[in-house]
Amino acid sequence: MTHPTDSEKGILHPREQARHRTLSRLAAGPEIGRFVEWYWIVEWDLSEPYFAEVLPYPSVNVTFEQPGGAFVNGVYTQKFQRELTGRGRVFGVKFWAGGFGAVTGLDVASFRDQVRPLGEFFADADRLADLIFAEESDLRRRAVFEAFLADHLVAADPQYELVREIVEAMAEDRSVTRVDQVTERFDISVRTLQRLFRRYVGVGPKWVLRRYRLHDGADLLARGEVGELADLSAALGYFDQAHFSHEFKEQIGLTPAEYAARAAAAAESQITYR
Repeated sequence: MTHPTDSEKGILHPREQARHRTLSRLAAGPEIGRFVEWYWIVEWDLSEPYFAEVLPYPSVNVTFEQPGGAFVNGVYTQKFQRELTGRGRVFGVKFWAGGFGAVTGLDVASFRDQVRPLGEFFADADRLADLIFAEESDLRRRAVFEAFLADHLVAADPQYELVREIVEAMAEDRSVTRVDQVTERFDISVRTLQRLFRRYVGVGPKWVLRRYRLHDGADLLARGEVGELADLSAALGYFDQAHFSHEFKEQIGLTPAEYAARAAAAAESQITYR
């Protein structure tokens, strides 16, 4: 199962952001799609700075930035904020959770919450960045990256495939809210699950579950599809509304009610603007 490339999960204040930058995505090709979920392209041309906020997926991203360079973005455990100013462009590669670790053989936890030059991971990265920046279409940029990655692919890795299957279940099934549900479903011990997640994903299974449920909550709030916060909290597996509100504010910076109010104001502004 794959996530739709038009999903807004993880993007904070999506309607508001859409007024300050453009976002498009491309699906990965069939061979590279074992490791890469999608490509994302963000462009902006602003007279005043805007701070775009994202609650990242448990995934590694490779970014080619103009101006800037080429980077590997490890899994971020906190909200990610990027100042968009002047004119800029990013061609991003979103790996499946575990995908970058499977290709490189690295312990992904070793560069968690870090942005590092792509050249630290691939010796021929400078050539790749030059080729990417020389192309004039995103389809060609995708083709260049996929040709490059094809030279670095590894043999089938059953452990990575298992990790990817587990993460997909966590992402897609909102009823999965506890690690013991995962261990029972996949007949795996907690210790083995934790070891695999550290190696391939870079964070623990409990953290991944909480991040995906926060994605669900923020997405529903942004779309105005929440009735009672207590019902939402229970559906996402929180002990009560207070625990959900605390974690939501800790990670996103607003309470669920404040986030919903800001989303409603952005929606109203959009209608008025049109």
